[in-house]
Amino acid sequence: SQLLGLVRDRTLAHIIGAGPVLDIYYAAFRIPDFLYISIASLASITVLMPFLMEKINGEGDGAYKARTFLNGVFSVYMLFMVVVSILVALLMPYIAKYIAPGFSEEQLVSLVTTSRIMLLSPIFIGLSNLIGTVTQLFKNFFVFSLSPIFYNIGILIGVIFLYPIYGVYGLAGGVIIGAVMHLLIQVPVVVSRGFFPNFTSRIVWREIFYVVKVSAPRTLTLSCNSLAFMVLIAMASTLKEGSISLFTFSYNLQSVPVGIIGISYSVAAFPILVKSFSMKDMDNFISHITSAARQIIFWSLPVIALLIVLRAQIVRVILGSSAFSWSDTRLTAAAVALFVVSLASQSLVLLFV
Repeated sequence: SQLLGLVRDRTLAHIIGAGPVLDIYYAAFRIPDFLYISIASLASITVLMPFLMEKINGEGDGAYKARTFLNGVFSVYMLFMVVVSILVALLMPYIAKYIAPGFSEEQLVSLVTTSRIMLLSPIFIGLSNLIGTVTQLFKNFFVFSLSPIFYNIGILIGVIFLYPIYGVYGLAGGVIIGAVMHLLIQVPVVVSRGFFPNFTSRIVWREIFYVVKVSAPRTLTLSCNSLAFMVLIAMASTLKEGSISLFTFSYNLQSVPVGIIGISYSVAAFPILVKSFSMKDMDNFISHITSAARQIIFWSLPVIALLIVLRAQIVRVILGSSAFSWSDTRLTAAAVALFVVSLASQSLVLLFV
C-alpha cells in the first residue's frame, strides 16, 4: 500500500506537477478528511473490536448480540454522516475561504466543487472501516490489507484516465472510485460471515453513547492533528503556487516509514492487547505495549538518520520527473527532513491511540 502510494505521488508529480491544480486537489481533501477523522473514527476498527469480542464471548447468543450492536452503530453512523456531509456541502462556499484564503476566486470555485465530490469519500471509507472490524475479527487480514491498495488504484485511475478529460474533478472522481473499491473488497467476507450491517430502528442508545465516550480521547487526538494540518494548508495557500502540493508531497513521503513501522506494529499488537485487556491480564497488556514501543523506537532512529542524509536523492528518485523541477525537489527534500524528525513520536502515537 505504501509503495503504491509512492507510485500515486510520482504519477501526480509527473503528469500534473506542483502547481495550482494539485494545490486545489490537496486542499479539497481537508474537510472530507476532517469529517472522516472526527466522525468515522468513532466507529472504527480499533474502537468497535473490543465491544464485538465482548458480545461474542459473552453469555447467550453472542453472534446475535454482536449483529444487533453492529446494526445499531451502522444505522447511527450512516444517518449522522450523510446529514453532516449534506450540511457541509451546502456550506462549502463559505468554508472554502478559510481552507485556502490565498486562492483566487476561480480557484475557490474549483475547490468548492472538488470538495463536494470528495465528501462521498469519508462515507464509503468510514463504512469500509466499520465492516473491517468483522474482517479483522475473523482474521481475514489479507482481504483487510487489500483495501488501501485498491484505494490507491482508484486514485491512479483518476490521475491517468479521468484527469485528461475532467481536470481536477477527474482527480476527485478517482478518489471516490478508490473509496468505493476500499469498501467493496471487504463485502464478500462480511456477507459470508452473516455480519453485513443493516439499518435498524432498535438502537440501544446507551451502548452508542458509551462507544462515543470511550473513543472520544482517541478521536480528539486524531482531530487535533487534522486541524493543525488544515491550518498549515491555509497558510501554504498564501505562498507561491505549488506550495500546498510540495508540502503534501513531503508529508506523504515521510508518512511511508510511519505506515511501515508505526501502523504495522500497532495493528500487530492490537488483537493481543484486546485479548489481554478483556481477560484483565494487565501484566501481559503492559508488556506488549512496552515491547511494541521499543521496536518502533529501534527501527525509527536509523530511518530518521537515513532520510535526513539522503533526503534529496530519495525525493529525486521518487518524485523527480518532467513536471517536477530541481527547485521542487530541494524544497520537498528540506520539508521531508523536518517532518521525519518526529517519526518515532508519530509512530508511537499510532500505538498509544
